[in-house]
Amino acid sequence: MDKQLTKVFGIDLGTTYSCIAYVDEHGKPVVIPNSENQRVTPSVVLFEGNNIIVGKDAKDNALLSPNETVAFVKRSMGDPNFVFVYNGKDYRPEEISSFILRKLVGDAEQITGEKITDVVITCPAYFGINEREATRLAGEIAGLNVRQIINEPTAAAIHYGTVESEAEKVVLVYDLGGGTFDITMIHIKPGDLIQVVCTGGDHNLGGKDWDDTVVQYLVEQFQEQTGTSEDILEDSDTCQELQQRAENAKMSLTNRDKTGIPVTHGGERAKVELTREKFDELTRNLLERTISLTHEMLGEARKKGYDAFDEILLVGGSVKMPQIADRVAEEFSVVPIVFDPDEAVAKGAAFFGWKLAVDDELVHRIAESTGKTVEEIQSRPEDIPDDVSEQEAQQLADDMGFTLAAVKQSRVSIKNVTSKSFGVVAITPEENEIVINLILKNAAVPADITKRFGTHLADQETTDIRIMENEVSDSDIPPDQALEIGTAVLDLPTGLPARSPIDITFKLNEEGRLEMTAVEVTESRTVGVTVETSSVIQGEELEEAKARKESMVVS
Repeated sequence: MDKQLTKVFGIDLGTTYSCIAYVDEHGKPVVIPNSENQRVTPSVVLFEGNNIIVGKDAKDNALLSPNETVAFVKRSMGDPNFVFVYNGKDYRPEEISSFILRKLVGDAEQITGEKITDVVITCPAYFGINEREATRLAGEIAGLNVRQIINEPTAAAIHYGTVESEAEKVVLVYDLGGGTFDITMIHIKPGDLIQVVCTGGDHNLGGKDWDDTVVQYLVEQFQEQTGTSEDILEDSDTCQELQQRAENAKMSLTNRDKTGIPVTHGGERAKVELTREKFDELTRNLLERTISLTHEMLGEARKKGYDAFDEILLVGGSVKMPQIADRVAEEFSVVPIVFDPDEAVAKGAAFFGWKLAVDDELVHRIAESTGKTVEEIQSRPEDIPDDVSEQEAQQLADDMGFTLAAVKQSRVSIKNVTSKSFGVVAITPEENEIVINLILKNAAVPADITKRFGTHLADQETTDIRIMENEVSDSDIPPDQALEIGTAVLDLPTGLPARSPIDITFKLNEEGRLEMTAVEVTESRTVGVTVETSSVIQGEELEEAKARKESMVVS
């Protein structure tokens, strides 16, 4: 029997910073520093011919080469309209993100001396089908086997639940990163279950918005002090410089009450003093948006019987701003826990990858020892006697050099929910279009739902099935509140009367991948589709991106 367990690494592919980790033989998560000996890597990409610079050097050179630099690309994942043009070639968000992944993996391989192939990548809980598929494709373009895409707050809670928590509790994970905000309620039963109750948020709300607000203030102060009405942000060099200075000022105000910021443009110079009080005033509306979203999520949790929580975890680099903890404590009368804000997500993803690897190995071993197939074990794990599982776990620990406690820890059950609703377009008796949601936001995944519809007209030859994604928890909504993410055409028998039955089934897996099957009941004609959105890179463009991997050096 092969004694080598395939190691699955965890990657936090962040808007502003990214991080990679793995789980050691003791079941402890370990962050791998990059070649600059930094534990997190700026998610900034600089193009220099066929050389791609990622990380601190790219960020530091952004002021000198603003037109060759890409930052905050995560906010454009799944956006069909985003294209970065360099040397006459188009680069989509998936390929740019793949450069960040290659930097993380390449540096980690040098430091560990191991070849990295299998990974778990995190994404905001509020990412939909488009963004999740784009994230998966970024890994594929980078040459990685993406075992699963998991939600960032779930990853943070996994880390907390397996390392810090010893008692059963309900926690809120307030995750404010550089570009996204997620708020998630999670029920933790240490050693047994980590269950997501519900989630909410905004994937266009994060630390960058705090920076942008400061930048706008700096522009106004420059105009006031110099007497100009010019929009100095139209100059790309000035815009880049102000973004950098705004971020630096935000970080400075974490520990200081005020900071001075020089602003130069067109031979003019202004010096702006920014106090923490003024900073808090300027960005209060952004902070209040996170509080409002938290209350919305708590309302959804109450519908599921969760009226209270025990703790609030603050994760994500932006929670270091003092205003965050102060406002959260004021609003919810709970002193929040700032929990490993920069690394919790990567460590949780690493633990999830460890769980996948151990589960795979145990299933194969149990299948061999019981004479069952792997599929039988996976479909009915409850049929495996406890003493068999215990024996195989001990043998696995002995063979691989792991502690038994580490192997047992990986057996924790992790259950998630969907952050979106999914439905189809139907026609009402009044001849109006309406979206009927089959899977509702915050439903447990995996989900498998079938609903009966009917044909619209007599003698229809086909029916178009338009698959819709939305953020509304209602069972039916207007089409303008939903996004079309896929279509399918079902051929119909001749001579069918109107309202002939059609059964539509939606299957949503743990990482948000959706399959739709439609069956015309009279003759059992079937059409099926796995929703792979047209909003992401595909076809010839995808193959070109993969081919470019061989000629472009990432450092």
